[in-house]
Amino acid sequence: MDKLPDALLYVNGEMRTAGDNQYFDNINPWTGASCGRAADATAADVEEAIVAARNAFDNTDWSTNHDQRYALVCKFVDVMVTNREKLVQISRLEVGSAIGAAARAQIDGALNGAKDLLECYKQVKWEKDLGIKHEGGFDTKRIVTQEAMGVVGAITPWNVPLYVNVGKVVAALLAGCTVILKPAPDTPLMGSIMGELAIEAGLPAGVFNVITSADPAMAGEMLTTDRRVDLISFTGSTAVGKLIMKNGAESLKRVFLELGGKSAFIVLEDAPNFAQTCMGSMVVFHAGQGCAYPTRLLVPKSRYDEAVGALDMAYKGFAEKWGKFDEPTCIMGPVISKKQQNRVMEYIEIGKNEGARLLAGGNARTDMGGGFFVEPTCFVDCTNDMRIAREEIFGPVLVVIPFEDEEDAIRIANDSDYGLGGAVFGPTDRALAMTKRIRAGALSVNGGTSITGDLPFGGYKQSGMGREWGLEGIEEFLEIKAIGIRAS
Repeated sequence: MDKLPDALLYVNGEMRTAGDNQYFDNINPWTGASCGRAADATAADVEEAIVAARNAFDNTDWSTNHDQRYALVCKFVDVMVTNREKLVQISRLEVGSAIGAAARAQIDGALNGAKDLLECYKQVKWEKDLGIKHEGGFDTKRIVTQEAMGVVGAITPWNVPLYVNVGKVVAALLAGCTVILKPAPDTPLMGSIMGELAIEAGLPAGVFNVITSADPAMAGEMLTTDRRVDLISFTGSTAVGKLIMKNGAESLKRVFLELGGKSAFIVLEDAPNFAQTCMGSMVVFHAGQGCAYPTRLLVPKSRYDEAVGALDMAYKGFAEKWGKFDEPTCIMGPVISKKQQNRVMEYIEIGKNEGARLLAGGNARTDMGGGFFVEPTCFVDCTNDMRIAREEIFGPVLVVIPFEDEEDAIRIANDSDYGLGGAVFGPTDRALAMTKRIRAGALSVNGGTSITGDLPFGGYKQSGMGREWGLEGIEEFLEIKAIGIRAS
């Protein structure tokens, strides 16, 4: 496996090392060994990035010159598309993505999403004429304008880093904001490479900055507490999201949070291809490291044994189809880190202790080398009050829960602290009616795609607030201003 180049900081238009010239190792999840280095930013480096972003917003025409800004962001997206193969390689080595996942959700999903945002931008209404209203004895002409919020701190996770980076950075730049991106310590190069590509695209100095750091909290703490940062856009765990809200409260920052999930995959009794649909619920794509991934399979008690039998067959058939670095069809590799591997294994032990039956997997595969491999795992005979059914595991673990009828399925789906994604399979009219009663932000009916770059994405309850992607995702970064002009 190849080494990756150093991930450098991108501050005020320049790629550079950290102020004290320190680096940290970039770990390859397939091997557990270093695949490169990343600049380890100091607090002074973060300060420089904040100053650069603030200056670019306050003292240039970036936020007001819509046509020039759009042209530059289009060029930025074009450069990313041109460098697709480089991005795929980073995804494989740094993120631990199997080729089949790297070429789909990891990279192509991000690039296609960026193109969608460019189209959505054309729908933004920068000014609306609300006509004349007679009040107070005179006429007033009213207009409502939208304008950029200001400086954005974008804090992103390691699971699909380019996808989330693009969703925040491209939308914020299109809105006219300036951005400081802080990628996760596990995936620093996928943030840093965007700085290199921004230079190639000709983005003005300061409008986009990237800070990499081994410390998962230092830069984020600075961004979330600094009054010069107007908005925080965060994707990650619910626990950290709550801390970010607390940090931002004193300066009343706008906070967008895309947090955890424990989504339900509901298969109705009369769903077409019942057994095949149940097989399709296996949590294996990118080792289950997806916030909207449905990890609770809900099946009717009347066909429960059939569903379990289908899953048993599916997991046995998949046993030799994962963890292969050079196999183009492989969609499951390791989890991101030793820490995450330990977390997943702890939940597997919790499931056993809670009385769930282990149908498949359940082991850390140390025989596959020094990487962080966990077998595709399935628990059956689960109840929705078990921790493995209520808490986000973020690994290749599926829990199977029986339900009595449609009302019971809706109750179980909604009996969760989370509300991010989900799916219902069955006769279309009934499945659609069920989705309208499930409290979640992105729902699929019979396999339809509910997460694309031109659709708003976000959650209910402790899955977060606000929306990313689509027109709504761009408008998250805009302020609304009402203006009244006396007309008589």
